Amino acid sequence: MKSARSVNFYDTIQTWGRTRRPDTPFTGATPAAFRRWQRAFAPHYRRMLGPWPRRAAPRVKVLERVKLDGYVREKIIYDSTPGMSVPCYLLVPTGLRKGEKRPGLLAAHGHGKGKADICGVMTGKPGKNYADWAASFTASPRHPDTDHASWVRSLNYDYAAQAARLGYVVIAPDWIPFGERRPPQWFVRDGRDECDISSMAMQYFGHTLLAQNVWDGMRAVDLLALHPNVDARRLGVIGLSYGGTMSTHLLINDSRLKAGVVSGYVSTVRVDALNGRGKGNTCGAQYVPGLLAHGDIPEMLGLAAPKPVLFEMGRRETCFHYPDMLVAYKKVERMYRAAGHPERIAHDTFDADHMWSGRRAWSWLAMWL
Repeated sequence: MKSARSVNFYDTIQTWGRTRRPDTPFTGATPAAFRRWQRAFAPHYRRMLGPWPRRAAPRVKVLERVKLDGYVREKIIYDSTPGMSVPCYLLVPTGLRKGEKRPGLLAAHGHGKGKADICGVMTGKPGKNYADWAASFTASPRHPDTDHASWVRSLNYDYAAQAARLGYVVIAPDWIPFGERRPPQWFVRDGRDECDISSMAMQYFGHTLLAQNVWDGMRAVDLLALHPNVDARRLGVIGLSYGGTMSTHLLINDSRLKAGVVSGYVSTVRVDALNGRGKGNTCGAQYVPGLLAHGDIPEMLGLAAPKPVLFEMGRRETCFHYPDMLVAYKKVERMYRAAGHPERIAHDTFDADHMWSGRRAWSWLAMWL
């Protein structure tokens, strides 16, 4: 019997999703099987992520210093690779004794205004990139005309500031193409996505955008580990949405990061993002070329095991899809069980849309850092 033709590209994608199976999915159940799988999948991942950029001397400069309730916020800038500088906020709790060491966190932002969102730096109306994202949510607090402060509150999004008030030293960089690193609108042009444009531009130079952002994050960890009030043995990473993506890849690639919270990211590309529910829920900043040939998002998360990771999932998610998130989480959970460390994975499932919950996050980090 002849198969039906797929002329429309959407139909082709659905056919490939059903028929082209990955060659390195996780299927084991023992520590030995898990280790064999990690050794097999890791080279695929490194090749897909692409080469690391060249290292540059950081040339760190403090641009401003603001005293706030419970912490001091410094705006700093550093170089990560030749021709590329990274602005970030460094939040340091007040009242620390000379030589006192605290755990350090890299706080990874998601789509929006970058580091300003998660550090609670309010800037008025959300703006165009907020409007595009906010319009995809149904809850009224996320209406695109909502002011910045209300929008951040609706997502409980200022988790970097929350962490600083809890006593963590926090670094929060801007990722490309967000915050101060967003390309000008005339370059992106109306109706096009800055993540996709930036991703394609990076690939012309032989790098994935994701690899560049991960590299920039690891260089931020360099600074965090050297801070006089940070215990470099107690470093972690947290993030919502694209921040969850970045937390995942930083946990995989930076051995100094010992634990993390991944909020609103655990999911699949094959089953949800590329089908009729996800409607092409993809993003150039998160793109891993060739991923579905070898695995999916749960396999990438499995490379972070057995580091302790808490996953946040909203039952009323509209950015991702809770049933798909649960399937993906359970696969990662099987990996941790196979690795012999079921106690190092947990979840916070809450009855809300795409947001930072924080109900279990801080106790989870306190347990492991």
